[in-house]
Amino acid sequence: MKALVLAGGFPQIDLINKLKGRKIETVLADYYNYPVARDYADRFYRISTLDVEAIKQLAVEEKVDFVITVCTDQALLTVARVSEELGLPCYINYEMARNVTNKAYMKKLFADNNVPSSKYVIADSLASIDLSDWQYPLIVKPVDCNSSKGVRRVDNSENLKSAFNEAVMFSRTDTAIVEEYITGKELSVDAYVEAGKAIILDITASEKLKDNDRFIIFRTWHPAIISNALSDKIRTVAQQISDSFGIKDAPMLIQLLTDGETVSVVEFSARTGGGVKHLSINRRTGVDVVSAVIDLTMGIKPHITVKQPLTAFMVDEYIYCTPGTFDHVEGFDELKSSGVITDYYVFRCKQSVFDTVENSGDRVGGFTIVGNTMAELKEKHDCVNKTVRIMSVENKDIMNHELLVDFNYQEA
Repeated sequence: MKALVLAGGFPQIDLINKLKGRKIETVLADYYNYPVARDYADRFYRISTLDVEAIKQLAVEEKVDFVITVCTDQALLTVARVSEELGLPCYINYEMARNVTNKAYMKKLFADNNVPSSKYVIADSLASIDLSDWQYPLIVKPVDCNSSKGVRRVDNSENLKSAFNEAVMFSRTDTAIVEEYITGKELSVDAYVEAGKAIILDITASEKLKDNDRFIIFRTWHPAIISNALSDKIRTVAQQISDSFGIKDAPMLIQLLTDGETVSVVEFSARTGGGVKHLSINRRTGVDVVSAVIDLTMGIKPHITVKQPLTAFMVDEYIYCTPGTFDHVEGFDELKSSGVITDYYVFRCKQSVFDTVENSGDRVGGFTIVGNTMAELKEKHDCVNKTVRIMSVENKDIMNHELLVDFNYQEA
């Protein structure tokens, strides 16, 4: 058998390795010339995963048995569309993929099915909408983009204009969504829908860069410290979303805001979260979501059993850089061997150039620490920040250590 894998990021390394473990030949397509997953695939083509016709042609020329991706948003739409047009298997159809990757369709289904979410309006120009009764701040986003690209908080009409134009520029359909600003702690809910039942795998809390208008995650706490009542409400909302969108068997990611009692769904998708979420879920629950997606694509419906985590707390840290050209990392292997960190990850290849931090795609890597108490986590975390380095080609440490100084999680 042969699979066409879309996107060559870190999660796709695991996908390719698991496909090879099943004796399936792998063809990788990615927009970048040297994505981190490139060397793991049998063959690589530099093609944008958003170029539907080019991906379709590649699938035909390579005579693949299926097209697949994991843990990425917009490539999922291409997978579903190409699969449907070529009669290849996919765990969701094109209409469902469109509904979960385009916020215009998503928000309408939220409204039609009473899924709690913010007030919104969608347009291709500011002149076509009336926001005179809206209160600042507002949130502006492209309707069909990922990795926080083009997402901005705006505090006045002047900022609104520039943010709206930027969001339209990032959108493939030249449209943007303007939403009311909801305050609260952001939670990320990874679930798996089995035979129509939404099973919660992990509820995590996200910390973002201290930036007034951007929303870039640099830390994920496992689990989010929330009340039983809030946990029950999240389960209800997850099932409500699954029912509303007709999801029967698929992974599911929900991002929401909470004041500790109520929830407001920001967005969701029929996929697992990005970064290292697929590894974290497996580590904490024993559920291998990547293998589950392969099974679903091949017509096998896996049974999901969630195990209790071995440790009480876990934190995934994502590392960003000051300006420079990446060469190598230092200190991580020693800390992993000594048990200070559970694992570490490199998301970018050598010679990657870092300038400003615009979105989550600008991460160079990350690491995971686990512990039974917050004090244990903090001790390990401080040790990591003092020890590890991200070295540039000029042999300079370009790791932004300041991002990791504050380390204190509070209950939602």
